[in-house]
Amino acid sequence: MRVSVIGLGKLGACMAAAFAARGFQTIGVDVNPQTVELLNQKRAPVFEPGLEELLQKVEGRLRATQDYQDAILASDVSFIIVPTPSNQAGAFSLKYVREAAKSIGDVLRHKPSYHLVVVTSTVLPGSTEYGILPVLEKASGKKCGPDFGLCYSPEFIALGSVIRDFLNPDFALIGEYDERSGDVLETIYRDLFENNPPIARMSLVNAELTKIALNTYVTTKITFANMLAEICENLPGGDVDVVTSALGLDSRIGPKYLKGALGYGGTCFPRDNVALSYLIEHLGLPADLPRTVDCLNRRQASKVANLALAALPDGQGTVAVLGLSFKPGTNVVEESQGIEIARILSESGQKVKVIVYDPVAMDEARKVLDDQVEYVHSVETCLERADVVVIAVPWAEFSRIENIRSAKPPVVIDGWRLLASFNRQNYIGVGIGGENENNMTRLREIVNRIIAADEA
Repeated sequence: MRVSVIGLGKLGACMAAAFAARGFQTIGVDVNPQTVELLNQKRAPVFEPGLEELLQKVEGRLRATQDYQDAILASDVSFIIVPTPSNQAGAFSLKYVREAAKSIGDVLRHKPSYHLVVVTSTVLPGSTEYGILPVLEKASGKKCGPDFGLCYSPEFIALGSVIRDFLNPDFALIGEYDERSGDVLETIYRDLFENNPPIARMSLVNAELTKIALNTYVTTKITFANMLAEICENLPGGDVDVVTSALGLDSRIGPKYLKGALGYGGTCFPRDNVALSYLIEHLGLPADLPRTVDCLNRRQASKVANLALAALPDGQGTVAVLGLSFKPGTNVVEESQGIEIARILSESGQKVKVIVYDPVAMDEARKVLDDQVEYVHSVETCLERADVVVIAVPWAEFSRIENIRSAKPPVVIDGWRLLASFNRQNYIGVGIGGENENNMTRLREIVNRIIAADEA
């Protein structure tokens, strides 16, 4: 099978490289001429660990073009992985997917052989059948089924580990228009994946729901762990890692995504709950759960920012924010906790100077924060100049700051508990409760109320 990948962004470029590395003749399509040029030079058009190295190994099996006709006629299967940004109502826009579908359909009109179209971009239930299929049929003048195939098959991958996740998924999800479409895609996946994962085949609408349900379930689990972290902060001796480690031993729960810390961010998770809420509400159902998860997650940054302000001497001084990407291993800053903490601090109205540092995301952060903060070039500078340091992202290099000595050690607010042995006098760990009188008094009063109610 020959493959074309429509859209060479952060996911599409990695998909194309992975297909080629696994032996598929692959053609990438993108509207950006610079992206096309870079890929043809075997250079990564986006930041993703391992992508540049993989491109050096494809041995002539990958090329890129802006020409849909070139790509569709020279391939048997096309994967559409273009953006589906959230619209003002919170739903996933179909604008770019439909444009890609029309361009594919225009070429299929003149292609005599069967061609499979696979929608990989995240869409809401009903989008493939009622929003994309009609465009393909109208543009091609052909019928789905006998003339061409159609599947919805999203990937479950994380920025920073896209290539590994793509080639070694927990499972593959195939939403199929008909059995022939699913058979073709399953054959491709059997040759593509390195770990022989289970393949779940189902209707288009069930696959669309499965994708967004999986993502929103994960965010719910993250938010539950973050709630436990906040509870632990208010218990004498509370430690969220102790609690979640025990919870994760139960097979009904499991340890993944059970790290009470800061909120989730990135290009997918924050908007998925909003989109699911949009779907639920337009089905006439209550959307309390996804709305609440989204609300609680957006509280996390302000909570940490307030901790930093409270730790400043006389309410003024310098706060350093370590970590501006939404997670380690990527330069993406969309919905980043570090970015939001820095913004809240800079707009607090108090006499606070904010300095920031990230190993790879400084350029992207400048596009968002502009001149609201000062950008520095090392962790050491942050520790030397700051009264309070906030660890917002668990980059590995931040775990070594306890070995860096400064004349005036700052207060460290550790969002991920990286510094197990840090000087506790200057340490605030998210999810760790202090052995202080306030915490003990509150807990004692709660127990006394229970006893009083029992005796009434």
